Amino acid sequence: MITGFCLIFLSREATQTGSIVPTTKVNGYPCKDPAQVTPEDFYYIGLANGASTTNTTLGSAVTGANVEKIPGLNTLGISMSRIDYAPGGLNPPHLHPRASEAIFVLEGRLFVGFLTTAGKLISKHVNKGDVFVFPRALLHFQQNPNNAPASVLAAFDSQNSGAQGVGPSLFGANPPIPDDLLAKAFYLEPQEVQKVKGKFPAKK
Repeated sequence: MITGFCLIFLSREATQTGSIVPTTKVNGYPCKDPAQVTPEDFYYIGLANGASTTNTTLGSAVTGANVEKIPGLNTLGISMSRIDYAPGGLNPPHLHPRASEAIFVLEGRLFVGFLTTAGKLISKHVNKGDVFVFPRALLHFQQNPNNAPASVLAAFDSQNSGAQGVGPSLFGANPPIPDDLLAKAFYLEPQEVQKVKGKFPAKK
């Protein structure tokens, strides 16, 4: 039956209902039986309130609203997230391999920017009500250099944008990237590489 959508069947649903996960898949996710679709499959309240940044290392917290949280997003090519920043907080350099991103400033003032493939920094201070766009797969960041909290809503042109941070990817890889390789790439001594690696626990 053609419905215009293919909801993913979350594994927890199968556990709770005892249902068998369907074998038909779109974008790597199994399609939910249209007869079992409910309004809740298209609904999420997780972005309504800011996330705590108290115990975060860099003073920022990301709350995603992607296909893994909203099954109805499957195949629609869109998703959102909310990012909250403590005073002085940072969402460090990272990229989204599958999406461009547009942020809308809900509160506060931020310094944001991205790097072109030619190494040019495109940056700006943005205020409440402003919008700024980060092109797909380019390194970008957001920093709150002020003494008050800040927050944004982010929109992506992918149901699951993915995210790859520079530091964790290079210095927290599993298996690890050899120290001598990183030392040569970044003009460091091997002991300096080890010190940096100590800041980034190996990925599981």
